[in-house]
Amino acid sequence: MAIDQKELGQRLKGAREACGMTQDDVARQLGVSRSTVAQMELGNRAVTGIELSRLAYLFGKDLRSFVAVEAPDQEDALVALFRLHPELSSQEDVIEALRQCLALGRELTNLERLLGVDRGLATVAAYPLPRPRTKWEAIQQGERIALEERRRLGLSLAALQDVAELLEAQGIRTAQVTLPEDISGLTLIEPKIGFFVVANLEHHILRRRFSYAHEYCHVLVDRNERGLVSRGQDRDELLEIRANAFAASFLMPADAVRRFISALGKGQPSRMEAEVFDEGAPVSARARSAPGSQDIQLYDVVQMAHHFGVSRAAACYRLKSARLLTSAELDSLLEHDRAGRGREIEKLLGLPEPDHQARRDDFRHRFLGLALEAFRREEISRAKLVEVAAMVDVDASDVDRATLDLGLDDDGGAEVHLPGA
Repeated sequence: MAIDQKELGQRLKGAREACGMTQDDVARQLGVSRSTVAQMELGNRAVTGIELSRLAYLFGKDLRSFVAVEAPDQEDALVALFRLHPELSSQEDVIEALRQCLALGRELTNLERLLGVDRGLATVAAYPLPRPRTKWEAIQQGERIALEERRRLGLSLAALQDVAELLEAQGIRTAQVTLPEDISGLTLIEPKIGFFVVANLEHHILRRRFSYAHEYCHVLVDRNERGLVSRGQDRDELLEIRANAFAASFLMPADAVRRFISALGKGQPSRMEAEVFDEGAPVSARARSAPGSQDIQLYDVVQMAHHFGVSRAAACYRLKSARLLTSAELDSLLEHDRAGRGREIEKLLGLPEPDHQARRDDFRHRFLGLALEAFRREEISRAKLVEVAAMVDVDASDVDRATLDLGLDDDGGAEVHLPGA
């Protein structure tokens, strides 16, 4: 039994209010008058399919939730984000980015379901911890979870390769989307999306690796929040401190860092002492490192950053947290790196720069590949393929030309390469 116009209007009103939007806000987005929106919500004016699709996007909802017989859950990811970050309601650029991420997440989920891709969400680990009360507790929790998760995954002390692939293997959908500069990533958790982690497409690939690890912590520990936005201005918040501590330890375990530095002949104290006991009396031995021999240099940092796939700054701070650098040494290394000497050393050592541009397109490749396969199987129409491609900035003309010229409609076997994919 379909819902009536009045019930639809009530659901639209509830969704609008849950997002903190006014009727004027909605009217401006739809290009209609406020009174028209009011009549929609009262059930006195029919809502067209195009309008309903636009409203679903504005409210971060699945369109089907408005017309389903059962009442929709108003506490979805977008509403949860507004509850956790009420100030976001006044930041239209952030809201629009969140809407895009939700739409991408739902479309990705839909394509995977059409193609029978099983995410196995029940296998995603969970660490139910109390909310940290202090910064110290937040750091301790983050580091402890990172070590436990590495143990669970059988990673030992190995450097990680592709962090996004690791998350995907755990049943977590990942994407790279253009976000405001201050936002490094976000986590969305909804029954109809599952776990969806997004990194800022405009950030450097090494920062995106860190962001994926950071958001992974939110999935493992903070899933009751339904959605979290990771912003630079919130770095002093306890949940963010915990996630940053997790990311640093997950990417660069302290023991692995010490082992790496030890292999460079460094990391030993300037004064060393040992005792041997033979059940009678101890025998002591002392040694002193050659002056300056244990000082970590920028070229050591460069090699460590390359080994673990992190930025040189992240490597520096991890060395400091592992007590291999003093505060003064940290500041000196960071100053030299900011002066460009780190990159000069990379060139001298023949270390390649990460392929930033190629990795930017990873999500687009995967997303379009799923859409093309769904089209080949006739699970989606050409119009839907065009709509999906537009979500990752591929023009309709490019889609039409590719599918028609390569005969994808005719034999279903042609391989299609869309521009930018």
